[in-house]
Amino acid sequence: MNDGFPHDHSIPTTVGLQVPAAPQQLTLLRALAETVTLLADFDIGEVNDIRLVLDEVATLLVRDAIPGTALDCDLTYDSDGVTVRVAAVASTATALDDSSLSWHIVRTLADSVRTVKELAAIPAVGYPTVVEFRWLRTSRS
Repeated sequence: MNDGFPHDHSIPTTVGLQVPAAPQQLTLLRALAETVTLLADFDIGEVNDIRLVLDEVATLLVRDAIPGTALDCDLTYDSDGVTVRVAAVASTATALDDSSLSWHIVRTLADSVRTVKELAAIPAVGYPTVVEFRWLRTSRS
């Protein structure tokens, strides 16, 4: 996106949002991903793919989130690409099914994916779960 101002993407910039872990909030995350990646000068195809990956990850987390908890999302971009981190408190230790179609989409489109599940959490409180994916600019030339 060329707004007439010079952009220095060598310095990492992070933009974050916390919303209730509910399906109707996913629209805000999609808008955040689109806005941030356009400002970071990704092309429209990359913007759409990054938004799709974020949507798949967030939807999986929301489906198993404990009611009343939050979904945290941070997008950090620099000259190399963008890293997206999404976190929620899951109601089960097996919240993310890595054999699902959603995970296939995530693994196919993202350059790397990392999942951290706190399995030692107290079941009455939930299981903190974080998914982080990286999109590199150079791999899409």
